[in-house]
This record gives sequence, structure tokens and C-alpha cells, in this order.
Amino acid sequence: MNWSPTIKGFKAYLQLEKSLAKNSVEAYIADVEKLFQYLDMSEIHLAPEKVTQKHVESFLKWVSEIGLNARSQSRIISGIKAFYNYLLLEEIITVSPVELIETPKIGRKLPEVLTIEEIDKIIAVIDLSTPEGLRNKAILETLYSCGLRVSELIGLQISHLLLDEGFVRVVGKGDKERITPIGGAAIKHITIYIEHVRNHLPKIDKASEDILFLNRRGKQLTRVMIFTIIKKLTQQAGINKTVSPHTFRHSFATHLVDGGADLRAVQEMLGHESITTTEIYTHLDSDYLRQSILDFHPRGKS
Repeated sequence: MNWSPTIKGFKAYLQLEKSLAKNSVEAYIADVEKLFQYLDMSEIHLAPEKVTQKHVESFLKWVSEIGLNARSQSRIISGIKAFYNYLLLEEIITVSPVELIETPKIGRKLPEVLTIEEIDKIIAVIDLSTPEGLRNKAILETLYSCGLRVSELIGLQISHLLLDEGFVRVVGKGDKERITPIGGAAIKHITIYIEHVRNHLPKIDKASEDILFLNRRGKQLTRVMIFTIIKKLTQQAGINKTVSPHTFRHSFATHLVDGGADLRAVQEMLGHESITTTEIYTHLDSDYLRQSILDFHPRGKS
């Protein structure tokens, strides 16, 4: 099973016969490589011509689950369809596994995803002259930088911050721990929050001594408080979308994948279980995950 020669031939076809621009060629190749990465991490070792409609449908389901919107899904399907049309032309296959796959309707909304500009707008309206504002900026930068669930955010512990190394230890569903990279912007604003706000709280509740984000009474924030903070800031920024903490998680995944990050890296950073029935979760080197943030996340660098 070797996809490289087939992908190389597809690239030459796009360049020479279709005369596509460099960016278009790269986008098509990236879409096909996403399918290959998915099959590889799922331990489905098949040559391109052996892929079936069920495999493609399973891939697209996963793409939807990590939060890619309908527009991104449509683009990926378009790239894969072009690849299998090429295989038809070359008579490598007789039936395309994508032939009966429907493109998602752009108007049908999947979980909301914010653009990079919208995230900038929301963060820009935070009043940094107040302790709560400094805290809230650190919260949003952390949500977006790490793709955390709201429960993971409010439970984030100071002892789990490995900021000098660029990582945080996250306790996810079922008390499962994972190490996830954290971008430079989030590191900067967490440090500011700790030094200028948290360390100056008059009293910290004993049960919350190791919790990072606290309210003014020194207690752990609740899920409702995070939702309220984000809803208020979204309204102030004039963003007409239904935005929740999970929206930042979806946006994190979408921007990484759209930017070209490896699907396995995104899956590991999100803390997703393997989508196959067997536990074949691919373990990736921590330096590789960290590099994915630096290379592909819009706010990876401070």
C-alpha cells in the first residue's frame, strides 16, 4: 500500500493537464492526504484503488465530528472527487468510491465555527483595565490555543502547566489525561493573569488552591460563568453567531486542519477517542504536536 506514486501522478495531472494554479494544486493534494492520514491512523491499510464508499463516508463523519463546517467539508469532498476522477481517467479504477457522496449544503449549518477575524474581534473587546478582563483574555486565548472542552478549562490546574516547555496537562472525559501543546499567545496571557491578578486575590478557597482560573472570591469558575462571559463578549463584538466555549474548540480544530495540520495530531490534541472500534490510538511525539501548533495555528506564536 503506497499512496505516494498515485498522489504524485495526480499532482502532475493537475499541473500539466488541468493547468491549475499552485495554490489550487496544493489544496487538492492536501485533501487527498487527509483521507490517507485518516485511513492510516485507523489502521486501514488500503491502496487508493481499494478504498470504498464506506471508507470515504467514515472519513467524512470524522471530519464533521472534529468540527469542520459544511464549506470545508465541501472543499475536501471536491478534492477527493477530483482524485478519483483522475484514477478513472487513468483506468486504475472503474467505479469511484466518491460517486454517490453528496456534498453538504453550504446553507445547512453544522456546529458554528468562528473565523480568525471573528476571534480577534471577540478578544479585542475585553476590557484589560480590570482584573476580570485580564483573566477573561487568558481564558479565551487558552480555549482557542488548546481546543479545550469547557470542563477541561475550568478544571485546569496550575501544577499541570508546563509553560516553559509549551505544554499543559489536561484531564478530559473519564479522567483521562493528555498532554497538549499551548501557543505563545495563551502562555503570555496566562502568565500575565497569574502575576497580576491571581497572585493578588485576597483569599483563595482551599478546594481551589491549584485551580488556574478563579472568580473574584477565589473560587473555581463554573461552566455557566464561562458561557456567560463568552456570550457577553460575542454580543459586544457584534458577532451574530451562536457562540459557546465549544465553538472555540471547533474553531481550533477547523483552523488547524484547514491550515494543513496532520489529522492525527489534531485528534490527539482534542483528546478524541479513536473512531474505530479497536483502540489503535496513534501516539505522536510531543515535539511533533508542539510543532503542529507553531506551524498551523493562527496564534501559535506570541
